[in-house]
Amino acid sequence: MSATLTPVPVPAATVTAPATASSRRPWYTLAVLCLSLLITVVDATIVNVALPTLARDLRTGTSGLQWITDSYTLTFAALLLLAGAIADRFGRHRSLAIGLTVFAVGSLAAALTRTTAELITARAVMGTGAAFIMPATLSILTSVFTDPGERAKAIGIWSAVSGLGVAIGPVVGGVLLAHFGWDAIFLVNLPLTVIALAAGHWLVPASRSPIARRLDVVGAVASVAAFTVLTWALIAAPASGWLSAATVGRLAGAFALLAAFTVIEARSDHPMLPLSLLRNPRLAGAAITLLTLFFALSGAVFLTTQIYQVVLGYSPLAAGLRALPPAVTLAIAAAAGAHLTKRAGARVPVAGGLTLVTVGLGFFATATAAASYAHYVIAMVLVSAGIGVAMAAATTLTMEQLPPALSGVGSAVNDATRNMGSVLGVAVVGSVTASVFASRLGGRRVPAASVGQAVAAARQAGGHGADLVHAIAGAFVTGADYGVLAAAAITLAGVAIAIVVLRPRGGSARR
Repeated sequence: MSATLTPVPVPAATVTAPATASSRRPWYTLAVLCLSLLITVVDATIVNVALPTLARDLRTGTSGLQWITDSYTLTFAALLLLAGAIADRFGRHRSLAIGLTVFAVGSLAAALTRTTAELITARAVMGTGAAFIMPATLSILTSVFTDPGERAKAIGIWSAVSGLGVAIGPVVGGVLLAHFGWDAIFLVNLPLTVIALAAGHWLVPASRSPIARRLDVVGAVASVAAFTVLTWALIAAPASGWLSAATVGRLAGAFALLAAFTVIEARSDHPMLPLSLLRNPRLAGAAITLLTLFFALSGAVFLTTQIYQVVLGYSPLAAGLRALPPAVTLAIAAAAGAHLTKRAGARVPVAGGLTLVTVGLGFFATATAAASYAHYVIAMVLVSAGIGVAMAAATTLTMEQLPPALSGVGSAVNDATRNMGSVLGVAVVGSVTASVFASRLGGRRVPAASVGQAVAAARQAGGHGADLVHAIAGAFVTGADYGVLAAAAITLAGVAIAIVVLRPRGGSARR
């Protein structure tokens, strides 16, 4: 007995092609890009946990510790535009590989250093490598993911990783310091860079600008000089005083160099950064959004790191672990932001995300000396959710406005605004906090300038030491409240800018 089997017709819309290796390859590429990105972002914060240990082992003071941290940020920010232009001209895949190699060399040198000057130099080398890695990851991503929907999803993942790295740096640093020496926070980079290089050789395709443009050497030199002086001025401002002659002079020099860079680019027949990009209001709106978001994120993380350890008394590892809920929230929110951007355009998630950040910062500012961890984690979860949603949308919008020939430089502009926001956030929020902290102590004699050092010294003073610890902690919490209110004012202005600048074009409901 036999039977004839007749296939049941299936509507074409429901037929799904099986996933093939070629269809999955872009996502494997994205994994390599995200690993490369994570290495650079984590390193910006991982060293902060080790500063007390470095101060003891290297016998360095506050100035030395500041430059151990800032030498990385300074070279990173200064070289971004140049690195993006080189990637477009000579190949983004090559730029990524070179950046990872330089970063690995700097990490090894940092682990082997025994003096403050050596460590500062090694950190500058690491920052140089990071400047080549970060813009290359985003420009390669946009060339690999050609479908707008998949690209938005990939940028959401990229954004989640970039935000996640800021938060998990202290966690990773705390774990390593709990079991190893401070050199481990640099040695951990070596196997990660080797994995990224090896996987990248097979999974990262060749990518460069379709137009063979000459490298704008004069513009490159001007951009490096301008961003070096600007970053240095912002880093040094809290210590020198925002209205001091030194700070005003540095800022004046930075703006003069930026003006010179603008003139050079306007007159060049092969500009590194075509000024027409800066006249695009949607690109400018996205850049302002990213600067605002990272201003808020870096300022809030800077304060909570100290509050957890100094005010609430957690160890570095325990403080790092308590930063995980906001980090996870940011990652989830970035994926949601990418999905919302695909459906509703950039205006809704950007304005909504900035609003949520403002609400979170406002709640943060209601803290008192008696506030518990629960208060701060709720505030930071709100802030992180808003940042994740808005960051994915702003990054997607940035890359949509760029021609393929300039995706490397455009990625560098995206990354430069993020870095400037981070530097400004720590500088401004830290300065406001420090000013209010000093004024609230009034006539009390504080045993040290740093709140951490002050609390440690007060605890060892005996007598009225406990009262002094309470006064110092209370003054710092009050200062932090004013600091995050300053950040909230910036994010609130960002909401207004997003609503006006990111209006849908031509009556469209999207974009």
